[in-house]
Amino acid sequence: MRRKILSEIFQRISGEEKFVTEVLSETIKRNSVNPTFGGPGEYERSMYIEGILKDFSPDVLKRIEVEDERVPEGVRVNILAFFKGMSDKTLWIIAHTDEVPEGDLNLWKTDPFKPVVKEGKVFGRGAEDNGHAIASMLLLAKIVNDIGVKPRLNIGLIFAADEEAGSNYGLKFILEKEKPFKKGDLILVPDAGSPKGDFIEIAEKSILWLKVTTVGKQTHASTPHKGVNAHRIGMKLALLMDEVLHSRFSLRDPLFDPAESTFEPTRKEENVGNINTIPGTDVIYFDCRILPQYNVDQVVEVVERTTKFVEETFKVKVRVEVVARSDAAPPTDPNSEVVIKLKEALEFARGIKARVGGIGGGTFAAYVRRMGFPVAVWSTVDGTAHQPNEYTKISNVIEDAKVFATLVYS
Repeated sequence: MRRKILSEIFQRISGEEKFVTEVLSETIKRNSVNPTFGGPGEYERSMYIEGILKDFSPDVLKRIEVEDERVPEGVRVNILAFFKGMSDKTLWIIAHTDEVPEGDLNLWKTDPFKPVVKEGKVFGRGAEDNGHAIASMLLLAKIVNDIGVKPRLNIGLIFAADEEAGSNYGLKFILEKEKPFKKGDLILVPDAGSPKGDFIEIAEKSILWLKVTTVGKQTHASTPHKGVNAHRIGMKLALLMDEVLHSRFSLRDPLFDPAESTFEPTRKEENVGNINTIPGTDVIYFDCRILPQYNVDQVVEVVERTTKFVEETFKVKVRVEVVARSDAAPPTDPNSEVVIKLKEALEFARGIKARVGGIGGGTFAAYVRRMGFPVAVWSTVDGTAHQPNEYTKISNVIEDAKVFATLVYS
């Protein structure tokens, strides 16, 4: 009986290319860059998601608002939908509605906020991260409503804000105030994966973002002896930190890809607006992804010792600020129910034998794991998140929805 239902469901899902394309396109049109990065936030996108869900008659549809004076509406919006099944156990699927900025527009072939459909792909900022998950989750809700057969498991869908900048206005708030999960629930975060859909993430590295400010003395570029070039010293400091951190924290763990800790100088703030002035201040940022074997405090201590050496050597002042920090959560047991059931669903629905591993990226899974719940991170994606010309494949969204359906109906 269940195989017959799933066969019908798979057939229906396969016929929903138009729906998936429309959801991805409408999602991309609604600029949801996180306000931490100067964007408008997720309000319009969340309202769009809520409007679609209303048509699918969930048993519970809840809007969870968190005040934030940085956005025009004054609130960040999270959406929770619940479809009652035939048991007390729930499959929770969690996506994020915010996105990162577009980056260098010269690297984009099209407008990042105007979706382009080409060769089975939808291009635009947020298409993969996390529009892919949003579309596959809404497709699951549509099919459950259309087919009129209650799933074995309850279905809980969470569309949360602020994932790209700490989740204080999103999942962290929901977990604290709503406490949606209970023991025995299955929890899935479709926010990382592989092109074949054969990778299940069960562990994440610690994340540390650092802002490093070097303060020298500004002067005219023709009289450098009268000042202290903070830019030159800042570059020396960045290279020294890069070398010291990689040398000091050099362990490798084959569970992760990449297998080592990473310490990347990323953002650089403008120091002076003209060429003929020697900068008195220089600001750089580091993105550090640290293996769980290391304590994040150790990394901070090494950075502070390195900056102290630079201060004493070059007679400057250096300030180190922690912009963001997320210590590695305990990994999900590879033999936990959610991982085993997901592996079974992948093999049944798509003939895929999945492997498990860890990533350097951060997802909602870390917050869930810290609460003691096993969670799997999985999706079928080409890995274009945060890149120019980001895209996702319509067929992958459809195939992911089949796996979700298998989990709740089989």
